[in-house]
Amino acid sequence: MKKIIVVGSGFSSLSVASYLAQAGNQVEVFEKNDSPGGRARQFKKDGFTFDIGPSWYWMPDVFDSYFGDFGKKVSDYYQLEKLDPGYEVYFDNQSSIKIGDSLEKIYAAFEEEEKGSSVPLKRFIKKAADNYDIAIKDLVYRPGISPLELVTPATIKKIGYFLSTIKREVLKEFNNPRLAQILQFPVLFLGAKPSQTPAFYNFMNFADFGLGTWHPDKGMYSVVEGMVKLAKELGVQFHLNATVEEILVENKQAVGIRSNGKVHQADVVISGADYHHSESLLQPQYRAYSEAYWDKKTFAPSSLLFFVGIDKKVKNVSHHTLFFDVDFDAHAADIYDHPKWPKEPLFYANFPSITDASMAPAGKEACFLLIPIAPGLEDTPELREKYFNIVIDRLEELTDQKIREHIAFHESFCVNDFVEEYNSYKGNAYGMANTLLQTAFLRPKLKSKKVENLYFTGQLTVPGPGVPPSLISGKLVASLVCPPTTK
Repeated sequence: MKKIIVVGSGFSSLSVASYLAQAGNQVEVFEKNDSPGGRARQFKKDGFTFDIGPSWYWMPDVFDSYFGDFGKKVSDYYQLEKLDPGYEVYFDNQSSIKIGDSLEKIYAAFEEEEKGSSVPLKRFIKKAADNYDIAIKDLVYRPGISPLELVTPATIKKIGYFLSTIKREVLKEFNNPRLAQILQFPVLFLGAKPSQTPAFYNFMNFADFGLGTWHPDKGMYSVVEGMVKLAKELGVQFHLNATVEEILVENKQAVGIRSNGKVHQADVVISGADYHHSESLLQPQYRAYSEAYWDKKTFAPSSLLFFVGIDKKVKNVSHHTLFFDVDFDAHAADIYDHPKWPKEPLFYANFPSITDASMAPAGKEACFLLIPIAPGLEDTPELREKYFNIVIDRLEELTDQKIREHIAFHESFCVNDFVEEYNSYKGNAYGMANTLLQTAFLRPKLKSKKVENLYFTGQLTVPGPGVPPSLISGKLVASLVCPPTTK
């Protein structure tokens, strides 16, 4: 039995902690904030409940697999509802497309937008489903140690999909700009522009259209609560309000941490905190990646978030509503090419109380607004308020209703908060983007290259951004710390 310390309590940390506890180890989790969950925390005010972090539940099979590894079911910990529509996309005033809860409904929606478009969509989704099968059953469960991990009989046949891009493959089949944008949208979960993301990642389109969008009862934080409950059932101990100041190393081996000024010894240390921050907890000679390394990497966006209490029910929106009524490429350029605050931002609105009455008082609506922005931007109260007014004006105009006069309160969360709350590099919200040169073995390593018994997990390492990949990242690290025995 090993004494193992896990830094942070996000999805990847909860995952690795549970797997290692199941293997018979003594596991303790140290979390700097007053609640577990990392970036997936909750904010409550005046009877309204908001998920601060992830709000989309995609790839339910990965969650099923995770809980199944412990002989459990998702339903043992939280209840799910499949959303119909999964989401709605606005392109101009009172003109939107709804993505239903079945492929048949989605084919019909595409046909209504452009006659004949369901034919290429069926071809596209078949390829996406094939790629999803390869990715989920094989590739994402590789630890990113060697480029040979990507070489399988299945992937050799898909080599063109690694060399092409999502945008190129979408535009081969779809000339309609609205349909093309919908098909490129899921790539945003990978933190990169469609023009920079390998076409193989179109498996996200199958995750979207084929598997659907779900809502956990009482919000995404129910998943965190379920994972914490499972971890505690397995014997994991949690320390909250426990800031880790240093990862301790002796003779090039991790031997513990210093938290709140107190030393805690361990045989193995695993950090699920932001990778850049995790290395800053080491003495310089033990850091594997330089500041120049991090500065050259393509990071996923940061976000300007608003949590808005509305004292009436809203209309003409769905649980998840995207506003693509401005230039998609121009906003993307403001994030990746010449980082600056966008002149005309795309934005996303989440109204969980449409589905789940527990998220807002009766007759009222909880509204979560998100504007993706470049990491590292200036973040001031004046800028936040400016963009709040921009999106509220657009929300009112596009959905043809008065909202501003019904706002009971609004709170914000942006770059400075991501840095302060999560030690996030440049305030990024989603980790490191999955571009061609930042995929698999080209990402920061799960195992330290300079310190024995030190490991890293989460969105900046393998397999990449998102909640399902974070669950997988934890499993991968656990398999490195305690390799499964062969019978």
